[in-house]
Amino acid sequence: MNQEELKKDEPKIGAVGGEALMEGIMMRGPKGAAMALRLADGSIETTVKKVTSPADKHKWLGWPLIRGPVNFVWSMIFGYKCMAESTEKVAAGAMEGEEAVAESKLDKWLEEHWGPKMITAITLIGGVLGICIALGLFVWAPTALTKWLVPESLSRFYALIGGLIRVAIFVGYMFAMSQLKDIRRVFQYHGAEHKSIFCYEAGLPLTVENVRAQSRLHPRCGTSFLFLMILLSIVLSSIVNLVFPVLTETVWAQTAIKVLQFPLIMALGYEFIRYAGKHLKNPLVRAISAPGLALQRITTKEPDDLIIEIGIAALNAALGRQVEEAEVKDDDDNQPGDGESAGDAPDQ
Repeated sequence: MNQEELKKDEPKIGAVGGEALMEGIMMRGPKGAAMALRLADGSIETTVKKVTSPADKHKWLGWPLIRGPVNFVWSMIFGYKCMAESTEKVAAGAMEGEEAVAESKLDKWLEEHWGPKMITAITLIGGVLGICIALGLFVWAPTALTKWLVPESLSRFYALIGGLIRVAIFVGYMFAMSQLKDIRRVFQYHGAEHKSIFCYEAGLPLTVENVRAQSRLHPRCGTSFLFLMILLSIVLSSIVNLVFPVLTETVWAQTAIKVLQFPLIMALGYEFIRYAGKHLKNPLVRAISAPGLALQRITTKEPDDLIIEIGIAALNAALGRQVEEAEVKDDDDNQPGDGESAGDAPDQ
């Protein structure tokens, strides 16, 4: 291997990111987005999606403060599709005999009579419902509870108290989810994703032994990003309430203000997560990152060696290593995945 090839193969902090799936892991890297799944027969299926980030098509979408909201939205859309695909494959592999035949006939009938538009519509409806539930649970509910529990004389502290309630709901929700058997296994894959990325960024060979030795808590994790967004929301909402106290008069006004803050919160949070991933030794960065890393003790679990193998397979494929063993296909939806921008989005 010549000097140019050696330099090209050197690990680059922030060049890869990923997401845990149902019985699998998706990694985004220089060669696209790679999905590695553990099938029902115990084999590993690896596919590489040739995808394009929004910033690759429009350079201004990669500018600081703009790239945060853009990458967050596109990463959520692409991650949702990957999760749906992995769930479908795992469910299909778990079905046997007549149930599998009936399912395949149903899929065929839907394809013939409704086509892909119906599947797209169902996915869109599911996504919209998910957003509405999240807004109700993590934005409207804490605001309403604050208005109901806290006397009006303390209205200047509504944002702070509501933020603390939101943190409690968020942490409680994550803990409750972690107790579910299927979700706990997804969290094991989440841990393997982080360990694999840490191993790569440390410049170590991607072996089960090397990956196992890494930490499962990563500063660029989507969990840390979401927690940081909550903290930023508390700060910004407190400032708005102090400057414009009239906005604390109704629950809906407070909720609307919090929703309108989302783009700015995502922009600031993304830039910090990006910076934190490259400056882990900075004391201030470590202090601000600490709550998010602590929360990852809930959203990640220690993986076994078989799960670690999935993380290695996905990362190798996303880096263009051992691609000959992977199925390569185009993704028609121009999702983030090419070049350095592939790793800019927080890990999910």
